[in-house]
Amino acid sequence: MRGPTDMQTVEFARIPPAPSVRQGRRRLPWLLGGLLALLLLGGALYAVAPLRHPLPTPTVELTLPASMTIPGTAPRLPWPRSGQAMISVDGLGTLGTFGGSKPLPIASVTKVMTAYVILTEHPLAAGEQGPELTVSAAHAAAYPAEKARGESLVEVRAGEVITERQALQAIMLPSANNMARILAAWDSGSVAAFVAKMNATADQLGMSGTHYTDPSGLDPDTVSTARDQVILASKAMALPAFAEIVKQKQATLPVAGTVKNYNELVGRNGVVGIKTGSTDEAGGCLVFAAVVNVGGRKLTIIGAVLGQPGASTPVQLDRVFAVTRSLLRSAVAALAVHTLIEAGEQVATVRGPLGTGTTINAAKKVEVVGWRGLRVRLDARIPAVPSRVAAGAEHGQLTVYAGGGKPVGTALRTGTGMEPPSTWERIRRHR
Repeated sequence: MRGPTDMQTVEFARIPPAPSVRQGRRRLPWLLGGLLALLLLGGALYAVAPLRHPLPTPTVELTLPASMTIPGTAPRLPWPRSGQAMISVDGLGTLGTFGGSKPLPIASVTKVMTAYVILTEHPLAAGEQGPELTVSAAHAAAYPAEKARGESLVEVRAGEVITERQALQAIMLPSANNMARILAAWDSGSVAAFVAKMNATADQLGMSGTHYTDPSGLDPDTVSTARDQVILASKAMALPAFAEIVKQKQATLPVAGTVKNYNELVGRNGVVGIKTGSTDEAGGCLVFAAVVNVGGRKLTIIGAVLGQPGASTPVQLDRVFAVTRSLLRSAVAALAVHTLIEAGEQVATVRGPLGTGTTINAAKKVEVVGWRGLRVRLDARIPAVPSRVAAGAEHGQLTVYAGGGKPVGTALRTGTGMEPPSTWERIRRHR
């Protein structure tokens, strides 16, 4: 048996770690660093990626309607108790109508078309006398029988030489039926051929309720409507020679001497023409034009009143004159200057990217001449808006159309300035 001194000493050897564990510990910091770098790089790429794409274009949203109505109640005009009537303001449109659209006899109002056809076939410059006509023996011989029938005439003689202007004065002032027939034959060779021209012209002008059977209006089968006569009157008054003639209170003719205008309203309350008419079948008729000043702007009122009753021509004409005076006063009173758009009023909203934006405003106020209830059209022309605009920069045009008249408008300007969003804002909002 051994004692303590006989015990053997055992020494344990130190075993080194396996190579794979040691290498893994060395690579770990590098792996973590690389992963962090990748994350940072990815985040940076994610943040700046939107900067490679353009910002959306600002949009424009109009805040004004395409049309507006002048505020207030439309005017009520003092229409006659019978017949037909219409009032129109040249360039603005129809102010009102009465009596429907049934074609009615129009008596010597017919001569407006006679004069219009003559002047379109044989134009006259302002003040020009034009070509000469010679009264034939047949036309002169017909005068006594025409006078016996009670027609409206001017005295003529065979061989009488009269200018185109003088002949037109004879039919438009004292309403000479015989001169209307003389002019018709001079122009077309026969009355029938001339009447065909009258009807063709009416068709061209859109006078759908009109039919002519003679150049004087004595025949009650010559019919029209107030609307159609307003259309024709507006066209005729655009001819300088016509407007000159119907404005005259009197004229001097070679044989008849001084003749007077039957239209007693001429020269009063702005009336500048146009033509009376009166027969038993037609009653009292009048087509008229008046020039008035509203807010510094000259406006032409065109109207027609047909079918006013009466036992004789003087009574019929008195009634049609009274109706016309009343209508004309009311029409003038209804016309005024109206402000549609105030200076600085917003016309459109501009929406830029990321909440940026501005407004488009009227540079000055827009005023129109018209009446309450008149509808007007608005046309805003606004070019594409860049992402950067200065405050108060001119940008576009607003035009207002009241009827077919001369348009009015104003330049448009930006409100506040607009800047594109900053780089940081784009990154922050990822846009």
